[in-house]
Amino acid sequence: MNSRERVCAAMHFKKPDHVPVQYYYCPVGYYEHGDKLNDLYASLEGDFAPFTRIAPPVLPDSDFDEGGNYHSFRRDEWGVLWEFRIFGIAGIPKEFPLADPEKIHAYTAPPVPESPQDIAGAREKALAARNDTCYQFRGCGSLFERMIELRPEADVLCDLISDEPYIHELADTITQYDAALVKGAIAAGVDGISFGDDYGTERNLIMSPVLWRAFFKPRLKELFKPAVKAGLDIFFHSCGYIWELLPDFAEIGVTSIWPQLPAYDMKKLAERCRELGLAVAVHTDRAKTMTYGSPAEVRDLVLREYETFRLYDGGGWFYIEADNGFPWANLESLVNTIKEIR
Repeated sequence: MNSRERVCAAMHFKKPDHVPVQYYYCPVGYYEHGDKLNDLYASLEGDFAPFTRIAPPVLPDSDFDEGGNYHSFRRDEWGVLWEFRIFGIAGIPKEFPLADPEKIHAYTAPPVPESPQDIAGAREKALAARNDTCYQFRGCGSLFERMIELRPEADVLCDLISDEPYIHELADTITQYDAALVKGAIAAGVDGISFGDDYGTERNLIMSPVLWRAFFKPRLKELFKPAVKAGLDIFFHSCGYIWELLPDFAEIGVTSIWPQLPAYDMKKLAERCRELGLAVAVHTDRAKTMTYGSPAEVRDLVLREYETFRLYDGGGWFYIEADNGFPWANLESLVNTIKEIR
């Protein structure tokens, strides 16, 4: 099998020749470990994109405070001012453009960052990559996460409970933007789309399933409908414990998920996802094992993940990301254990 065939097989619960591998080239990993991270990744071929050497980032002095600690601010195209305390890791909104709900009606989303010429170029690139045997998917935004970036989370949750008309207006504005991204992805000829919304804490859902099904599910179903019709895979990332929503994800066309594994009983999650036909991106525990565990513990966990999710039979793949604070020996153990499995 080539890489694209391998991913397609695993995504649809068919036996691959090797378990697929997906990399996310997190900037902080290169910042902390330098060019040797390129050498490590080059030793294990990924299946979602051709390997590319990433230049370790060099940060300007202006990104550090007087004490030498990283501390920077960025305003994005949505008007949110972000504060960053760890380079390469998601920041925290500092200024919410829609803290005042009176501003929602007049608010407009930024232009979708693609012209027809861009889409045509992306299609050419996707088809060329397909000929080079790579599996291609594109990010198509978020909904709840975008809402709580534009407006404080506590306010959004209260708005949802009280069913304020303006919170529907905000959600529809964001959904229309995401729908344009989905349309662009389909036109570009990729194999799948990805979407991300965190609906859970480490113990339970942030909101009731009834509220989620009334507010978010219909919008997501309509958003994904063109991709489902076009035969694209839909990859959904959601941190926290979202057990009750898994059947809903399958119902609206999601074909694979990227869960926060330590929030679950791994065996039960693996069995449930296989029942529902949801393939799983297996992301080895970064909060504890990859950061504070030993190389032997990393190896043991990767081997258990492989067996528990039956990756040899399809239905998942390994996701690799070098987050902040990972000891180098643990990164080597992660990659080398997967290499050994393959």
